[in-house]
Amino acid sequence: MIRFLPFALELFLVVFCLIDCIQSDEGSIRNLGKVWWVLLILFFPLIGAVAWLVAGRPLPGPRRQVPWPSTRTAGFPEYERPRQSLAPDDDPEFLAQMRKGNAEQEELLRKWEDDLRRRERDLGKDDEPPPPSTSAT
Repeated sequence: MIRFLPFALELFLVVFCLIDCIQSDEGSIRNLGKVWWVLLILFFPLIGAVAWLVAGRPLPGPRRQVPWPSTRTAGFPEYERPRQSLAPDDDPEFLAQMRKGNAEQEELLRKWEDDLRRRERDLGKDDEPPPPSTSAT
């Protein structure tokens, strides 16, 4: 009876690893694809089963990872919601920056206009003919 114990343990290990591999999510399996792990376990029973346990089995962790945040209705614990982004015309910080930027732009535009007026005045003085000289020769 004890002679059959190693074979029974090997069979149990292979069946366990095969079922575990088939039921695992394709994205969470490490190192090889699911099909390759199944073939490895079937064709090399002891080596494949041990390799699956060591290098292929998914690591323990969160069972379900989704790209969107869970809600209270999904049965997950309460969490602090990230600040939702507002449209630019509803965001007070954005509007304050725009007002500040507009004020700076208005000031810069006013300086440019003043400089342009000054230059035009200076050019206008140069265009006038010089006054006739009254010196007698």
